[in-house]
Amino acid sequence: MMGEAGLTEATKVAILNANYVMEKLRPHYPVLYRGSNGRVAHECIIDIRPLKEETGISEEDIAKRLMDYGFHAPTMSFPVAGTLMVEPTESEDLEELDRFCEAMIAIREEMTKVKEGVWPLDNNPLVNAPHTQVDMTNEEWDRPYSRELGSFPSVHQRTWKYWPTVNRVDNVYGDRNLICSCPSIDNYEE
Repeated sequence: MMGEAGLTEATKVAILNANYVMEKLRPHYPVLYRGSNGRVAHECIIDIRPLKEETGISEEDIAKRLMDYGFHAPTMSFPVAGTLMVEPTESEDLEELDRFCEAMIAIREEMTKVKEGVWPLDNNPLVNAPHTQVDMTNEEWDRPYSRELGSFPSVHQRTWKYWPTVNRVDNVYGDRNLICSCPSIDNYEE
């Protein structure tokens, strides 16, 4: 429906968006697969492996923390294990790209606090993410950071808060122990 000219323009904008994100994040995160001119294609692949070695924080921790910032996690560990693949489409405007980059930079600063021992590796906003409404309203709070930082890590969250409905699940357990939530076949009548 876009036609040749429209598809060409959409592709150009998607490539521009990926390179914009790459340039904003490159001072904070290693970026893989930059071409001879220093640019990426339509995706920006952030290498978390050296940062995990340095801080103990994984790509999954970052992906879950992004939920607190109101973002769906980027692709994890594809095409390279230990990476995040960010693919901003042509439909993302500059404000949203900046909001994403600000979140990623803030997450990088949180990783530094873990590395420096401000927060322990096993109890920090990244490994405890995502933070749900239940977490925020629970009487007890045994975390070395504020509820506000856990749930409202950016100014944008005060107006446009997305509340994850559940905390983390054990991915390996879930993969190995599938549970069907469908009604029994006996519940269906002919």
